[in-house]
Amino acid sequence: MVQVAATVNNYKEPTYGNWRVPRSAGLGNFGAIGTGIILVGLILAISSFAIFNIFVGLGVLGVFGIALLLLTIKDKHGQTLVDRVGTRAVFNRARRKGTNLYRSGPLGVTPWGMFQLPGIAAKSRLYEFEDSYKRRFAMLHMPTTGHYTVIFSTEPDGASLVDPEQVDNWVANWGGWIAALGDEAGIEAASVTVETAPDSGYRLRNEVEMNIDESAPEVAKAMLREVIRSYPEGSATVRAWITLTFNATMRAGSRKREPQEVARDLASRLPGLSQRLQATGAGIARPMAAQELCEVVRVAYDPPAALVIDEAHAAGHPVELSWADVGPSGAQTNWEHYRHEGAISASWTMTAAPRGSVHANVLSKLLAPHGDVDRKRVTLLYRPMDSSRAAQVVERDQNNANVRITSGTRPSARALVDARSAAQTAAEEAQGAGLVNFGLVVTATVNAVDRLPDAVAAVEQTSGAARLLLRRAYGAQDTAFAASLPIGLVLPRHALLPSEIREAL
Repeated sequence: MVQVAATVNNYKEPTYGNWRVPRSAGLGNFGAIGTGIILVGLILAISSFAIFNIFVGLGVLGVFGIALLLLTIKDKHGQTLVDRVGTRAVFNRARRKGTNLYRSGPLGVTPWGMFQLPGIAAKSRLYEFEDSYKRRFAMLHMPTTGHYTVIFSTEPDGASLVDPEQVDNWVANWGGWIAALGDEAGIEAASVTVETAPDSGYRLRNEVEMNIDESAPEVAKAMLREVIRSYPEGSATVRAWITLTFNATMRAGSRKREPQEVARDLASRLPGLSQRLQATGAGIARPMAAQELCEVVRVAYDPPAALVIDEAHAAGHPVELSWADVGPSGAQTNWEHYRHEGAISASWTMTAAPRGSVHANVLSKLLAPHGDVDRKRVTLLYRPMDSSRAAQVVERDQNNANVRITSGTRPSARALVDARSAAQTAAEEAQGAGLVNFGLVVTATVNAVDRLPDAVAAVEQTSGAARLLLRRAYGAQDTAFAASLPIGLVLPRHALLPSEIREAL
């Protein structure tokens, strides 16, 4: 008699959500600035009625009413008419002045004749130091913002044939790692970049050729060489990097540190940060050396260079690139796309996180390789908050949500849900959860203009499956392209209009 033991798996896959966009308090759906415009308009209108006549008062009310509509009525991406008109005007001005064109190198317009990076990354400087484990690590310095960035190269384990419980642990450990960054001294931002690109096959060929046993049967050796010839066709390589950006000052009011001082401080902290990453599913995480970073950025701007670099590595020839050689020789920023060297790219930014609850694999289709996209980068941007500031933010957000409910006689259903969500966020933060601002940038690169519409359709389709709301980076394609690179750019620090003012509208 055979007995069969049956097991019942009661595991329930967790869901994630409750993302919130901070909003200031105001009358109805208006923020603090919109409420201020209403009050000023009413005061001036009443004064005009009393001093002049009814027509002047009505004119004042009309002017302020139009201004209020232009500043507060937004589309699904949170863009007002003033935002759209202003973006178009700035781009047209740049095109008239020719600043959307970039030419570098000996025949370029730059007086030093180097291939430096264009745009907001032009003034960046690259250093290389050793951490306490004697590993070389690259450190980028952005003088315009006083930021220093280090990059980790990772080898993600992937979720194929992995138990859902293990994926749940990875997500929990990743959340704990991000939350712990808020207590790191001097931390400004973090990002995760996942890049998919065609595999040249040189690395596979080099690995197999080096490990073939000459005494093996001829059939086995022929099979391996057949794999070398056939496997790279249609295959893709997936790489991931994690960047950490630190301030030049350790705390508010302290002096700015020099690159050598920052490097000495980070040299002792990088081993602990990279070791904790292994529990998040990132695999083996190691600091990226300066030469490796130069190759990554060079290939992003000049995709055909990937074949040359891979072939040189396979042949055992070292590649020598400096930070002044990684930029494009020519680039042009258009309204909807970015032309660099012989490639064309389109970039998107996230304007809304998924509504409701999602599972851990919500981004899998967006991150996966696609046949219509030659090279794709998906970059998640994080700005951790320390525990003291996080408590203030959630309390203020909860108070503002309650004010929006009590400001009217019949609060809307959205306002009620918003208040419950704010209360839940405050309760979770009080129990020890971390608080972080996050965003997402997607860049798709193709080698011909006629392939760009297919790449755009592929990204927008997969973003819908990810339940993300993406907006094309109109007029700022070069900036969004640079933000998707693993170089630690903090976009709010480069914006003309502070984010605090945008939140108050």
